[in-house]
Amino acid sequence: METRATRPTFRDATDRDVDALVALIESAYRGDASRVGWTTEADILQGRRTDPEGVLEVIRSPGSRMLTVEQDGRIVACCQLEHRGEHAYFGMFAVSPTLQGAGLGKTVMAEAERQVREAWGVTEMHMTVISVRDDLIAWYERRGYRRTGRMSPFPYGEERFGIPQRDDLQFELLVKKLV
Repeated sequence: METRATRPTFRDATDRDVDALVALIESAYRGDASRVGWTTEADILQGRRTDPEGVLEVIRSPGSRMLTVEQDGRIVACCQLEHRGEHAYFGMFAVSPTLQGAGLGKTVMAEAERQVREAWGVTEMHMTVISVRDDLIAWYERRGYRRTGRMSPFPYGEERFGIPQRDDLQFELLVKKLV
């Protein structure tokens, strides 16, 4: 008999979630495990995507939250939400590679947008995406985000953000009006 997954539940992360969150984020973006899903950055960046200190900083910072998604007793997705005046910042978005492509990412994004509108009254969500990630940017565009053409440099030389495998990486700001 096939078992059905339970509906995802949303909550704010706590300090005790740090190790599971780091493992989830790494599995979604780096190394061979990330190749199971479509969000891998393994061909453009090696090394770590985040570390326990970075995740703890998001959890503990005022005006910042790590929205954690659980299903069947385990953390399967997460995203950083940060209040920045009139807008919220969306980052550290990860969905377990084995669950990618099944609609969970859309559900998480919609819930994140709903929560920041209600909690902070913001009118826009901002995010930055590595500009060479055309497939990922297209996915966000289908969710209502628009490219701004505003670029910021990739932190070359700061290995806590990864070891670049190419020299043309930069971040592009994507924006969505929240109505």
